[in-house]
Amino acid sequence: MTTRRHRARAHALRGLRHLLGAARRPLGWLARQEAVVLVTAFFIVLAVYGFIELATEMREGEMRDFDEWFLRLLRRDIDPAMPIGPAWLPPMMMDITALGGVTILALVTLVAAGYLVLMHRYGATALVIVASLGGGLLSEVLKRGFGRARPVVVPHLIVVQSLSFPSGHSMAAAVIYLTLGALLARFAARRRIRIYVLGVSFGLTVLVGITRVYLGVHYPTDVLAGWAAGLAWALVCWLVARYLQYRGAVEQPGKPSPR
Repeated sequence: MTTRRHRARAHALRGLRHLLGAARRPLGWLARQEAVVLVTAFFIVLAVYGFIELATEMREGEMRDFDEWFLRLLRRDIDPAMPIGPAWLPPMMMDITALGGVTILALVTLVAAGYLVLMHRYGATALVIVASLGGGLLSEVLKRGFGRARPVVVPHLIVVQSLSFPSGHSMAAAVIYLTLGALLARFAARRRIRIYVLGVSFGLTVLVGITRVYLGVHYPTDVLAGWAAGLAWALVCWLVARYLQYRGAVEQPGKPSPR
């Protein structure tokens, strides 16, 4: 009986040592990156909280008056089918909104992945593809889960058939552009390149969201919710990229994989 107890204790101690050994790396990484991790985690929580608040208010109908007022604000009083602005603005908005469509986003992801492959950053390539596909899946699940109908307060300037909340174009643009921007910025050695990449990513995300409201196919709350969910996903992917670089699974900035 005593021998069995000793063996059981020895097995338990070995298991505990293995568990502590497995936890040592992530804990060590967290200790070294404490400030960055805490700030990023704060913004992730803030984005998720913002999304939950918007979703709650959408379900309770508290933002409907604001949503409808804002859509009417972008149309002429004499004819709600006519958007405000010069004649060239609606066609330009239609062109920009395509940047949040499935075809364009898929091409952007493939181009970014091809660039990383040519730079022999194979770990980064896999991370970009997984992050983009995962973000797209999350967007579709949320849209189907909430099931909000499209606005009918003003005529649509383009043909749409899917659901409204959150804005699929806005969220997909945030997921793809912000995720790619965050990941590619991690693989850029120079600070000005990182700032440029992140600036372009945020700019494209904002532009796509604005066009969805201007074209009358989404409420403002749809777009805000899409931005919030996409930002949270991009920040999570950015943290994962930092950790995988620490583990050596993804290449460090300025250090491509051996040719």
